[in-house]
Amino acid sequence: MAEKPQPAQVLYCGVCGLPAEYCEFGPDFEKCKPWLIHNAPDVYPDLLKEANAKDADKVSDQLQSTSISAGGGSSTSKPEEVKRLPGGKIKKKDKQEVIIEKVVRNKRKCITTVKGLELFGVKLSDASKKLGKKFATGASVVKGPTEKEQIDVQGDISYDIVEFITDTWSDVPEAAIFFIEDGKKVPAV
Repeated sequence: MAEKPQPAQVLYCGVCGLPAEYCEFGPDFEKCKPWLIHNAPDVYPDLLKEANAKDADKVSDQLQSTSISAGGGSSTSKPEEVKRLPGGKIKKKDKQEVIIEKVVRNKRKCITTVKGLELFGVKLSDASKKLGKKFATGASVVKGPTEKEQIDVQGDISYDIVEFITDTWSDVPEAAIFFIEDGKKVPAV
């Protein structure tokens, strides 16, 4: 009787988590190279030819020194943390700006959308209450298409809203407020 076939042993990269033979298609192949030279030299023989032993040891030592240590050792220089999204993309920091957009619906009804107030430390629920009381309209906090919260105010209040925002919240400078008109960002100043 024939033997049962054994499952294939797959070597996964310690840096990116992909199988070693797919590292070159991953987001951080340059970071994977020292690990591959050390742990899987047969998968990428060209890497072994390119890098001599001295370079590989130097890069692997750098890689080990930048890894997260379990102990809370104190270091004099702390590198700035960068948030990575799936696929190795770097998340950009949001610019501190308030964007006001007027959306027309049903030909004559308007909704004024205020985005970015939370970046200045303003609680959106309090801001929507104040906007609703000031302009005598309905105002609510909703999630926008980018999954960020924004304030929707019924009616076209774009004419007075800049002055109201700068008077009510002194942390928000007038230079940081922008309108979106015809798909273009225009400063409110």
